[in-house]
Amino acid sequence: MFKKLKLTDYIILAFIIIALSVGFLAISKKKNFSNLPIEKETKIMFDVFFRGISLSAQSVPFKPGDDAFITIRNVPYTKLKINAAEGRPRMAFVPSKNKHGYEFVEDISTPGLFDFIVRLEDKAKKTPDGYVAGGNKIKMGIPVVIEGELYKYQGVISNIFEVQDDKEEK
Repeated sequence: MFKKLKLTDYIILAFIIIALSVGFLAISKKKNFSNLPIEKETKIMFDVFFRGISLSAQSVPFKPGDDAFITIRNVPYTKLKINAAEGRPRMAFVPSKNKHGYEFVEDISTPGLFDFIVRLEDKAKKTPDGYVAGGNKIKMGIPVVIEGELYKYQGVISNIFEVQDDKEEK
């Protein structure tokens, strides 16, 4: 049986063996990543900051109570409920005559450009390394894409806090 095999057959067989071994190593390393001890499961809220969203209408795309699909670090995650959304026109620092030397004012050179903070709620596992939701570490500075029916924007996590349930307080 092996006498009929040619050099190309051996090369193909070698590539298959290499591919299987690389796949096995990748899976085993991924399992080791998630072996952090879980302290508890809890409800968290995190704020996502969106800078420089262009809007031609006065309507706010993010509405509290709506569901939005979330992608964390380019990995599709799930739909989460929007708890709060706050937007304001783009701001700029300008010199002023007060003792600080600068003040924060609305940037009139960029009409229609807004900054938003959107608060989302999720269940997460608390580990010694922080919070983990759906296999994703939730930390400030991590890129997040939020997608609704009429929008898709990219921002970063800017704040994380644990929500105390009423049941735990009693």
